Amino acid sequence: MNYDETNIPEHYNCARDHGPAFLAQWMNVVASHVEGMRIGKVLDLGCGTGRFSQGLAERFGADVIGLDPSRKMLHQAMINRSAGRVCYAIGTGEAIPLRDESVDLIFISMAFHHFNDPPAVAHECQRVLRQDGRLCLRTGSAEKIAEYPYVPFFPKSCDLLAERLPSLTFQRQTFEKGGFKTLASEVVVQQIATDYAAYADKMALKADSILISLDDNDFDVGMQALRSAAAMAPPRTVTEPIDFVVFNKG
Repeated sequence: MNYDETNIPEHYNCARDHGPAFLAQWMNVVASHVEGMRIGKVLDLGCGTGRFSQGLAERFGADVIGLDPSRKMLHQAMINRSAGRVCYAIGTGEAIPLRDESVDLIFISMAFHHFNDPPAVAHECQRVLRQDGRLCLRTGSAEKIAEYPYVPFFPKSCDLLAERLPSLTFQRQTFEKGGFKTLASEVVVQQIATDYAAYADKMALKADSILISLDDNDFDVGMQALRSAAAMAPPRTVTEPIDFVVFNKG
């Protein structure tokens, strides 16, 4: 999907702002897999609006390069930039505009399914990552579709997700065939809303490549179902499972 042809960038931060505890959780996850390593430069590949770029810079005291093909997403990233050690550039994973072995850590969040040529991305990551560097993949996968919380309310999203989300096996094999070694693979359960009413407000922004692909009627019916469920359900947090894989450049 070409995000510059949508209004997703304008609403993305509001829809995906899950609070400081959410960011701290993911920085702790990343840190647990790079303990003892020197992290001087990080590539946030497919950075979008930079919602992890700032956290990476602050957590690791590193220079962070946020790379994304969407000018609109990068515009939002620039507006919200606070860490002086973060810079943003337009570009794709298939042609990373960096020197060979110039970064210590590559972080990819929910971007794999947007790559046009995954093997080329793996090759480019292998090229720009220093020897013994780490690649952290935070990703959606076909195996988890049934567990994503909006799927029951938007049934047609299931087919769209099945068309667009590759399996975790495929994603792992793509990087392994590109010369990487899998060091760890886990499922991280993240909180994305304090309750279903708050979750419905976020979904109403339609800042999601799947939801924005639904026709208006399917989306409206889904929102009605979600808001009805939120009104009747006892207060409880909304969570979702995210696959997280760590690779080493050997």
